[in-house]
Amino acid sequence: MAGYAVSSYGTFLNMVALNLFVYETTGRALAMGLFMAVRLASGFAAGLAAGGLLARFTAKSVMLWTNIAQASVMLLLVLAPDGLRTAALVAVSVVVGSCGTLFMVSLRSSIPEMVGEDRRSWANSLSITGRSLAMVAGFASAGVVVSLVGYTAAFVVDTATFAVCAVTVALLPIPGGGGGGDGRSGGREKPAVGPGDEAAPARRRGPAALAALAAAPGLALMVALRGVDALGSSSHNAALPVYSSGLDASRPAVFVSAFWCLWALGNIVVQQLIQRYARRTGRSVGALGFGWGTCLMSGAFILAFAGFPLVATAAIALVAGAADGLTEVSYTSHLQTLPAGLRAHAFGLSATVENLGFGAGMILVAAALDHYTPLTVVGWSHGAALVVAAVFLIRVRGLRKAPPVPPSP
Repeated sequence: MAGYAVSSYGTFLNMVALNLFVYETTGRALAMGLFMAVRLASGFAAGLAAGGLLARFTAKSVMLWTNIAQASVMLLLVLAPDGLRTAALVAVSVVVGSCGTLFMVSLRSSIPEMVGEDRRSWANSLSITGRSLAMVAGFASAGVVVSLVGYTAAFVVDTATFAVCAVTVALLPIPGGGGGGDGRSGGREKPAVGPGDEAAPARRRGPAALAALAAAPGLALMVALRGVDALGSSSHNAALPVYSSGLDASRPAVFVSAFWCLWALGNIVVQQLIQRYARRTGRSVGALGFGWGTCLMSGAFILAFAGFPLVATAAIALVAGAADGLTEVSYTSHLQTLPAGLRAHAFGLSATVENLGFGAGMILVAAALDHYTPLTVVGWSHGAALVVAAVFLIRVRGLRKAPPVPPSP
């Protein structure tokens, strides 16, 4: 997790540095959008391929080589002559987008094998805490690093962070995980495979990703909600700079930076609470936590653009971060209850749906912000997530109240 946090710092640092470098290299704002589109499309394709890849190779080897590939392509960008910079940037967008998705799918699907089924919620919470800290450090230091030592230094730092993560993966004392195992659950949360679905893995005749969704009642709706939530995330990510400029046109970055720092603080605090809850009760946050967390998060992001005083908005940012952390842990932990053979396919499909939701959202939101206020755009986007979350909660409660299906004779 320390290696993952270090590489996450480099990723967030380069979210700023690479976009600025693309604009400076090409001189066109459209190029930044195309760079992001290629990156998201690569992540989309990698999500579809992740399950099959992890069925052939161990998660440890996939995590190792994806970090090596990202370090190599960043080094290529540093060494590329001026005439090949554009081609190197395209290579960076493809490799970083695809390898970043493959690494996350491999990590999340193999956590039960790394730490045991009964500690997966703790491990998920730890990884999210590290990523939140890395996000704050990466965004906060990006301007300083680029301004003082330039783009080349930022790319060298990013190369080093991927190398550090690769070393930590190589040192993991596990054979790999993710593609094998019996899928037994040592915790108290019921596996995602529901009553009457014990034979689902044996019935896989269609695509494995669809079989993973069919393995548990309500799982397809859960992944769909994650995609709608990603669309909502694109709205507040795009609307924050616009809203901040309206508050203080001379220093628009101040509000954005403060908002994300408070968001990360709320995320970190809730991770500590989740870890204590898991240690005390031996339970992980389940599907209901995901549904209620999505409702709370979407409502908080809508209120963040409602024009409340700054003190109230600061409290709202804390709540949004805490709810976001709750949904991340509960969603990841619930998918990890799937049998090992289906788990990687479910995470791969989930990554594809999330990339699709976020990418489509960025296009739609960018167009909508030219005609509507940030509150309106965010309200509609997160409002859709609220509606789907309500349907999901009704579905989960209905499944819990339904009598168990007797086994077949």
